[in-house]
Amino acid sequence: MSMILSASVVRVRDGLPLSASTDYDQSTGMQECRKYFKMLSKKLSQLPDRCTLKTGQYNINFISSLGVSYMMLCSENYPSVLAFCFLDELQKEFITTYNMMKTNTAVRPYCFIEFDNFIQRTKQRYNNTRSLSTKMNLADMQTEIKLRPPYQISVSELGSANGFAHLSVAEYKGTGKISAAPHQRLEPVTLPGIVSFVLSLLCGALNLIRGFHAIESLLQ
Repeated sequence: MSMILSASVVRVRDGLPLSASTDYDQSTGMQECRKYFKMLSKKLSQLPDRCTLKTGQYNINFISSLGVSYMMLCSENYPSVLAFCFLDELQKEFITTYNMMKTNTAVRPYCFIEFDNFIQRTKQRYNNTRSLSTKMNLADMQTEIKLRPPYQISVSELGSANGFAHLSVAEYKGTGKISAAPHQRLEPVTLPGIVSFVLSLLCGALNLIRGFHAIESLLQ
């Protein structure tokens, strides 16, 4: 069934959860997706402002603005345009309800838990597509997604030891859709590096010979 399963509001700089919907599904797939939620929360500052992570039968979508990220989990066949319209509504309501200073100075997790009521109402409305009356908004979002598709994150990148390479928002907008984040790689060995390595070996050998001679002199 095509539907939104859960949503949360997270502070970008440190991944602090500010509010979230109440989840009752305790299936293995959902528990795995919650782990992805936490891993993504720690990397939000390194990612563009609109992203999608596909995890088999589920998709995680999120948008970030003014230091706050709005994340949602939905079934894999849930329309992308509806998913980002849903996140856009959460963003507008949260910005209207809470000022940035209050968000930046928050120290406790889920200190804006009362926002959960709005998340639940909006989620129910978007899970009943017949009741949606936002055709103009949907059309605008569809155009925006075509012009600037969400940044696609792979599960392998999320679990890699090197993590994500930093991508600025300007770079993301300029290149359009990026299929995968580049991995960090070691630079190839240069000729000066090889020469330095050989010289270091020779110096080490000379020091070793001198050491043997010094020990021999002491013994004599």
